[in-house]
Amino acid sequence: MSEYNHVVDKEDHLAVNKVDSALDRINPAKKEQILQSFDSFKSYLGKRIELAERLGLSEEQIAVTAEKIANYLAANEEPRNSEEKLLNELWKVGTPEEQHKLAHMLVRLAQRAG
Repeated sequence: MSEYNHVVDKEDHLAVNKVDSALDRINPAKKEQILQSFDSFKSYLGKRIELAERLGLSEEQIAVTAEKIANYLAANEEPRNSEEKLLNELWKVGTPEEQHKLAHMLVRLAQRAG
């Protein structure tokens, strides 16, 4: 079962409240593969953003989802490289408004990588 089935309902509506549980269900080996390098993380995120855009989600909806993912990663995963460490530190010191802006920036970064 893909993340699509977990986070997007049958009518293609985003269920942001299901992001954490969907991330928890990613196979640990797959999660390690995604997070092993910043390039693989950007690529993975870029592919998910492309899917979200095809489903018609707005940049704002995608950024809100990116915030949920960043919160999950900050709470549950140790950074595996210097880029992730920097993002983690910025995330932790940022206000909610700054985190939201950073989420938008990460979406644009991943769009370029995708």
